[in-house]
Amino acid sequence: MNYANFPLDKRMPLPNSDAGDGEDFIDVERLLGMAARQAKVVGVCAIIGLFLGLLYLQTTPPKYQSIASVLIDEGLNKIVDDISAASTTMQTDSAILSQIEILTSTRLASVVVDKLKLDQNDAFMNPPQSALAQGVGLVRGLIQYVRPSPVMPGVGDISKLDPATRDALIATSQRDYAILKLQNEIRADRVGRSYVIELGYQATDPGLAKAITKAYSDAYLADQLDASFDATERAAVWLQGRLTELRESSQQASLAVEKFRAEHGLSANSDGQLMSDKQLADLNAQLIVAQADTARASARYQQYKSIVDSGSDNAFKDAAISSDQPSSSVIAALKTRYLAVAKRQQDVEANFGPQHPQAVALAKEKADVSAQIFGELKQLTQNYRNEYEVALARETALRANVAAAQGKSSIDNQSQVKLRDLDQKATALTTLYQTFLGRYEEAAQQQSFPVGKIRIISDASTPLAASSPRTMVVLGLSLVLGVLMGAGFGGLNEFNERFFRTGEEVRDRVGLKFLGYLPTIGSKPSKEDKPAEPDVKVARSPAAIERRARMRVSIDAPASMFSETLRSAKIAFDVVLEGQASRVIGIISVLPGEGKSTVAANLAGLLAANGAKTLLIDGDLRNPGLSRSLGMEAEQGLMEAVVSGQTWQSVGKIDRQTKLAIIPAVSRGHFSHTSELLSSAGMRRFIENAKETFEYIVVDLPPLGPVVDAKAFAPLVDGFVLVTEWGRTPRAMVRSMLESEPYVANKIVGAVLNKVDLKKLAKYGSFGASEKFFDKYSTYYLDKSEVRSKAAV
Repeated sequence: MNYANFPLDKRMPLPNSDAGDGEDFIDVERLLGMAARQAKVVGVCAIIGLFLGLLYLQTTPPKYQSIASVLIDEGLNKIVDDISAASTTMQTDSAILSQIEILTSTRLASVVVDKLKLDQNDAFMNPPQSALAQGVGLVRGLIQYVRPSPVMPGVGDISKLDPATRDALIATSQRDYAILKLQNEIRADRVGRSYVIELGYQATDPGLAKAITKAYSDAYLADQLDASFDATERAAVWLQGRLTELRESSQQASLAVEKFRAEHGLSANSDGQLMSDKQLADLNAQLIVAQADTARASARYQQYKSIVDSGSDNAFKDAAISSDQPSSSVIAALKTRYLAVAKRQQDVEANFGPQHPQAVALAKEKADVSAQIFGELKQLTQNYRNEYEVALARETALRANVAAAQGKSSIDNQSQVKLRDLDQKATALTTLYQTFLGRYEEAAQQQSFPVGKIRIISDASTPLAASSPRTMVVLGLSLVLGVLMGAGFGGLNEFNERFFRTGEEVRDRVGLKFLGYLPTIGSKPSKEDKPAEPDVKVARSPAAIERRARMRVSIDAPASMFSETLRSAKIAFDVVLEGQASRVIGIISVLPGEGKSTVAANLAGLLAANGAKTLLIDGDLRNPGLSRSLGMEAEQGLMEAVVSGQTWQSVGKIDRQTKLAIIPAVSRGHFSHTSELLSSAGMRRFIENAKETFEYIVVDLPPLGPVVDAKAFAPLVDGFVLVTEWGRTPRAMVRSMLESEPYVANKIVGAVLNKVDLKKLAKYGSFGASEKFFDKYSTYYLDKSEVRSKAAV
C-alpha cells in the first residue's frame, strides 16, 4: 500500500490550533522547561536590577530618623478622672487611631512649623535629593513649564500684584507648603497592641530630624493639656447654667407633690400608709372574726334544732350532744335522774312485772324526766338561734363597712399613683441637681489642676546612623524586581515562541512524520537567497569554499549526526515509495534560507556515496542557490535542457568522487515563467528520461511561500521532504501551507529540523524525551568539531 496516496486527514489529522492543545491543568514540566530556557534572561535582568540598586544607593543621600515614644497613660489623670465631669477612657483601638490622626493633623504641623520656622529653613524646604527624585522633579518642571502662569483663586495673576502683596502671598504659600510637607513626612505608628505611639521624622540633617521630632512631641503634649483645660472650662460654664434650671425645676416639683396631697387628703401614718388603707385592713380583720363566729353559731343552732325536730322520744338519746355543757347544768342532772329511774323501773319490772304499781309510777316518772329534758333542749335551741342571728347581723354590718371602705381606698389609690409619679419626678430632679452641683464644684476645682493623659517615655535623640536607604533591603528588592522583570521578559519570549523546536511539535502541530534533527554546520548558516557575485575571486573566497564544503558533509563525515538524519529520511521514502524503480524526491521549504539546498545536496551525495545512481537537480530557477553553493560555472542548465528538448547528459555534471550527476541552473536575468517551465511537457520528458538511468532523482525546489514553482512541479514528484529551520520557521505558516495545498501535503514523506543548536535543544525537550540524551549518543556520531574541520578542508 502506497503511504503517499493517503489523504492528509487520514494519515495524521492536524490539530485545531496552537492554542487548542493546552491542558486543563498546569503543566509543571512545561513550566520548568520554560524556566530553564529563560534562565539567562532572568539572570541578566537580576544583574541589571542589582546594578540599578547599587546606582540608587550611590546617588541617594542618606536620611536620618529621630524617634520619640509617647504613652497614652490612664494612670496620670486617674485622680482627675475620679472627679472630672469631662473624663474619657481610652480603651479601644479607635481611640488610639484618633490620637494618631491628631498627631498628623494640620494644627500640630502648623505649630511645629511656626515654632522652628521651617518655612524659612532651606534644609527642610529643599533637602538633597536622589537622582531618581531629581529626574521626577525635572519631568514635573517640564510639565509645569508648558502650563499657563500660576493664578491663585480670588487673586488672579500674582505677577500683576504689587511687591508687598506678592511677597505676603509667597510667604503664606511657603508656610502652607511647609505645613503640608511636614504633615506628609511625619510618621506616627502604634507599637503593637500597646498604648505607646512612636513619633518619627526623617531628614538628611540629623539635628533637624531631632529638632522636629522633639518639637512635635512637645506640641502634642501641650495640645493635650490645652484640650483638657478647654474641655473642663466649657463643662464648668455649661454646668453653671444647667444648675439654675435644675434648682427651679426641683422646687416646682416638690411644691406640686405637697399641693396634690393636700387637695386629695392623702394623709399617711408614721409608716407611710394611707389612713383609708389602715381602716380597710382593720375592717377586713373584724369581718373575718365575725364570719367565724357566725359559722360557729349557725352550726350549733342547726345541731340542736335537728334534735328538737326529732321529737321528745329521742330527746334522751340525742341529749348526749349536750355533753359540752358543764356537769352542773340542768340537762346533765335530768339525764342522771332519767338513768336512775330507768334502772329502778327495770329492776321492779324484773321482780314484780310491768303492771306493778311501783313499775307504773316509775314509768310515769321516767316520762316526766324525758319531757323535762326535751323542754330544756328546746330552750337551748332558741338561745342558740338568737346567738346565730346576732352574729349574722354583725357580719352583715361589717360587710357593708368593708365595701364602703374599699370604695374610698380605690379612689385614694388612684390618686396615690399620680402622687407617686409626682414624687418620683421631684426626687429625680433633686438627685440630678445634687449631682450637677457636685460636678460643678469638681469642674471648678479642676480648672486650676489640668492633667493630660500622655507622657513622653522616650525623648527624641540625635540619630547616629542613617535609617535610609537600607543597603540590604534595596539590594534585595532590586534583585527581586530584576528577577520579576526577567520572568516577564522570559514569559514574553515564551509567548512569542511560535517556531518548531522539537520533533514532537512537528508531529503534534502539523501532523507530519518527523525524520530527525540536522545540526548547524559551519560558523554561519547559508544564505541561499543571496545573489551570486560575478567576480571570479568571490567563488574562491573562504566563504565560497565553506559553502561548497557544507554541501559535502554527508560525504566527508558519514558518521556525523547530520548524515544519520539523512539516512533516516532515505529509509522513510524508501518505505513509502517501495516498489518504484526510480524515485523523484522533492526538497522543499516554506521560507527562503532554511537550508533546503544544503539538505538536497547532502542527501543526493549520501545516496550516491552508498552506490545508488543519483541525479541532483537544481530546480530553483529564480534563485539557484544550490548551483552557487556547489561553485558550478556552467553555460547551460535545466532551463536550456527543457526548452531545447535536451537530455540530462547534455547539461549534467558528474562528481568524480561519488559519481553523483548534477543538473545546475543558470540564472538568465529576470525570468518569471519558471512555474510554466517546471510543469511543462518538456520537463516531464526530461524527468522520464532521467528515470531510465537513475534510482533517485533529488530536486531542489523553490520555497512554497513566495512562489508556486514547487506546486507546479508536484505532479512529477513521488515524495517531498519538508525542510524547516529550527527556531525560525513559524508553525502557523507551515500549517496554513498544508491546509491550503493538500496535494503537496499528501506527498510529504516527512519533515526535518535544520540548523539545530544541539546545546539549546535539550532545554526544549520534555523530561524523558530523546532531546535530553543527545550527549549520550556522542560515541555513535562524529564529533562536531571534526565535522567543522572537514567542512573547512
